[in-house]
Amino acid sequence: MIRSSSFAVAAVLSLVLVSTACTAPDHARDGQDLRQLVKAQTEAWNAHDATAWTRDFTDDADFINIVGTVFQGRAEIETRHAAIFASIFKTSHAKVTVQKIHFPSEDIAVVDTMHEVTGHTGLPPGVQNTEEGVLRTQMRYVLKRTQKQWRIVSGQNTDVKPAPKPVP
Repeated sequence: MIRSSSFAVAAVLSLVLVSTACTAPDHARDGQDLRQLVKAQTEAWNAHDATAWTRDFTDDADFINIVGTVFQGRAEIETRHAAIFASIFKTSHAKVTVQKIHFPSEDIAVVDTMHEVTGHTGLPPGVQNTEEGVLRTQMRYVLKRTQKQWRIVSGQNTDVKPAPKPVP
């Protein structure tokens, strides 16, 4: 009797482990999907296409831009980016590198990226190039998986200040 009970317990544990493994999130695949989202957004920036750049934001997303202004909703984020793509970033080119992807839960991801923007004709008030001709910014996105698709619910862009000049 003890032997059959032990076998039953082992069988149940095996089924639980297999079931858990089958339902566990595939963060390797998620990481690929998130990197693809960043790549598509970078391509949209380089095409100066605000609609494509904001495509992966949720309708109620918020975004804090480089000077600390908060935009509420995908439509407002798109409108603001259309304005900068038509002016100071009209000829810009971005190179974006994913620095880190973190999954605080199965359907939430935090993505940190480094942006290097060149070719701009100006910068917002208070923002300066990190080095001659290059604006570096750090972007952090919080994303939520909805119906097997990752969507940006919040973003913040922070400029990287230039190194202080040496004191003579």
